[in-house]
Amino acid sequence: MEDNDRVNGDLNANMDCQSTGDPQLDKAVHQWLAWDRNRRTRAQLDSLVAAGHLEDLRSRLCSRMSFGTAGLRAPMGAGFNRINDLTIIQSTQGLYAYLCRYFADFSSRGLVVGFDTRGQEESGCSSERLAKLTAAVMLSRDVPVHLFSSFVPTPYVVYWSNGAQIASPHDKEILRSIEQELEPWSASCWDQELVDHSSLRTDPLTQINSCYMDELASLCFHRGLNSSCPLKFVHSSFHGVGHDFVQQAFRVFGFAPPIPVPEQKDPDPNFSSLRCPNPEEGESVLELSLLLAEKENARIVLATDPDADRLAVAEKCGWKVFTGNELGALLGWWMFFNWKESHPDPTDTQNVYMLATTVSSKILQAFARIEGFRFEETLPGFKWIGNKIHELSKTGNRVIFAFEESIGFLCGNMVPEKDGVSSAVVVAEMAAYLHNKNLTLSQQLHNIYQTYGYHVAKTSYVVCNDPPTIQKIFSRIRNFDGDGSYPKSCGGVQIVHVRDVTTGYDSSRPDLTSVLPVSRSSQMITFTLQNGVVATLRTSGTEPKIKYYTEFCAAPGKRSADPPVLEEELQKVTAALLDEFLEPEKNNLVPRLA
Repeated sequence: MEDNDRVNGDLNANMDCQSTGDPQLDKAVHQWLAWDRNRRTRAQLDSLVAAGHLEDLRSRLCSRMSFGTAGLRAPMGAGFNRINDLTIIQSTQGLYAYLCRYFADFSSRGLVVGFDTRGQEESGCSSERLAKLTAAVMLSRDVPVHLFSSFVPTPYVVYWSNGAQIASPHDKEILRSIEQELEPWSASCWDQELVDHSSLRTDPLTQINSCYMDELASLCFHRGLNSSCPLKFVHSSFHGVGHDFVQQAFRVFGFAPPIPVPEQKDPDPNFSSLRCPNPEEGESVLELSLLLAEKENARIVLATDPDADRLAVAEKCGWKVFTGNELGALLGWWMFFNWKESHPDPTDTQNVYMLATTVSSKILQAFARIEGFRFEETLPGFKWIGNKIHELSKTGNRVIFAFEESIGFLCGNMVPEKDGVSSAVVVAEMAAYLHNKNLTLSQQLHNIYQTYGYHVAKTSYVVCNDPPTIQKIFSRIRNFDGDGSYPKSCGGVQIVHVRDVTTGYDSSRPDLTSVLPVSRSSQMITFTLQNGVVATLRTSGTEPKIKYYTEFCAAPGKRSADPPVLEEELQKVTAALLDEFLEPEKNNLVPRLA
């Protein structure tokens, strides 16, 4: 083992560390120091104790990570409520215990482990290191491990046996198992080098990459057109894993490779050239990409996030950065357009589905009403979409497109997960096809809205660092006009339906029960207004945020549906939603930075 893994001297020698004055916190500190073998995270904790940072210590030690919309997520650093060597070992031990109970053949089928490029130097953590520790725990129990030898996009790594992210009830049962397996089993669990000499470790990289690229070809509909495409594309991988895989994907489709942003092409866990490594933030984080596109006279900018499962797109027409909902409309149109080309019989649409999360645009629903295919909504988070795809496939149905507004897209059904790599090259082909028809992406989006109805949306959030305040806000909404009475209007517009997924209530249904699964661990209330606006308030699964989503859904061909008028009306309702229901000033809510 590396020096980083060694504990100098007797573990019990640290039991005499300085008291915090809080017996419960002292117990948690002592427990951490007794188990942790990473000298950097131990030093972090020692310094917090010495400095008397009690609230920070309580935040790190007096609670544990839980499943949000996408797995166990937390900042890296010392503590039971952070990502680090110890919590990864604990989580893997719990996962092992649960999988052994759930799958009789687990010890022969094994576990797939992948990693990306993220890390934190001060805690000695990196995604690769944590992947090797995960593998070490499994190998210490003679479980085969399929550990990728290099970083890969998230969609390359399956989650549950159906390929979808872990959802209820497995998430809760895994957490219970983790709680029962907190003490590291043995020194082998800390041995990163175990993966290098165990016969139970295999490397699936070559096989999976080959299979992925072979299947990706099924999404290519106009290869001949692509090979002669005059458009230039710029791609940023945001210092993550995407560069090589997007380059390969473009070759599969017959394109010349996109021009990489040189400052962001290579892995960098510090994301040195970015103020925020999230392409969802839009133009403010695409500055280098747009500058390069101007220099190279490129029409389209593509940006994948660090683990390459999300995609941002900008087009040169004064540089429009498309929202997730706008890209969902374009990709949904494109996938059905090409599907219909090869399936001219209208009856073939009966088993075709598109999916979207309930906080995403209703544009796919408008497509479905006119085109005759099926549409379903899920709770926020691609884990719900992935599991719905699996459920529908068992009855002979086929999902040809799914998306969430937070720039997560799945074209076809290669993997039951959002996929920035395949989405990037599909957008490129769509842009090339439209260019051949003398159309831009923006013009085609306008055509879609004229055909299916304008859908104008706004998505943002406010920050609230006080959980009791969040509870108070949502309790007030549920008792707005007296006990158990929701608001009847917003900004002077009548509310015609209320759906509260937290409680399972839906006023639009005869039995007043929501068809979406009840999710009591988070807050989410949706209001449908008389003027066609749909507005949702929900808490984030991983951050101290209240998110809000509003959308004006106009009827197809409606002459009065002038976009500026719709946007003005939507802005009024959005402002009223915040002021009347969230009361930002009274509750000290911090607006999103522009």
